[in-house]
Amino acid sequence: MRLNNYISSTGMCSRREADKLIQQRKVLINGKIAQIGQAVEPNDVVKVNGRKITPKKQHVYIALNKPVGITCTTERHIKDNIIDYINYPERIFPVGRLDKPSEGLIILTSDGTIVNKILRSENNHEKEYVVTVDKNITDKFISDMQNGVRIFNPVNNKYVITNKCKVTKVNNKTFKIILSQGLNRQIRRMCEVFGYNVTKLQRIRIMNLTVKGIAPGKWRKLTDKEVQSLIK
Repeated sequence: MRLNNYISSTGMCSRREADKLIQQRKVLINGKIAQIGQAVEPNDVVKVNGRKITPKKQHVYIALNKPVGITCTTERHIKDNIIDYINYPERIFPVGRLDKPSEGLIILTSDGTIVNKILRSENNHEKEYVVTVDKNITDKFISDMQNGVRIFNPVNNKYVITNKCKVTKVNNKTFKIILSQGLNRQIRRMCEVFGYNVTKLQRIRIMNLTVKGIAPGKWRKLTDKEVQSLIK
C-alpha cells in the first residue's frame, strides 16, 4: 500500500494531508524517514510524530444535512466547525466542503482513502444542488450556465472555464444544477458572472446519496450498500 494511503486508512487524515506530513519529515518507516510515494509492506512499522499507527478495521461513514452557519473544517479552534457540531466520538473529517452560507448533504468519514475517489473531477461523480438567486432567471442565463463559465479560481490564482453541466429551471428565481467539479464557491462565482447573487444554496445529492429523509441539522450513518457504492 502506498504510504499516504496507509496513513489515511488509519483515520488520521486525508491522503493530501498525509503527503504534507511526509514532506515535513514527520513520518518514519522502520525507524527511517519516509519518502513521498513509498510503499508500506505488511510487516513495516509506521510512525507519525513518534506514534505508531495502524489502519482501522472498521471505518465510519456519515451523511449530514448541514445547516447554514456551520464551517466544513477539522480545525477545532474555528467557531461552529463541523466536527464539534456533530460531536462524534471517533476522529472523522468532511469529504469536500459546503461553504458556511450553504446547506445540504455532506459526507463525513474516518476513511481517507475515499476522499479522492469522490472529489476527483475526472471521475465525473455528480453533485446536485438547488439554488435560489435574487432576480428572475432567463433562458439565456440557463444556457450560459450550462455551457461553461469563466471564473476566477483563488486556489491557483487563475481564471478557469467550468465544465459543461446540466441546469434546469424550477421557478422564476430557483434552478437545479448538476456538477462533476468542485471548485471553490463555484456556483456562487458562476452566478456572479451574469449579475446574479445566490440567496440560498442547498446540495441535495452526492452520487447515489440524497439528502431525502435527513432533517436539517441531522445526520445518519450510511448503510453497508451505500458504503460499497462509494468505495466502488
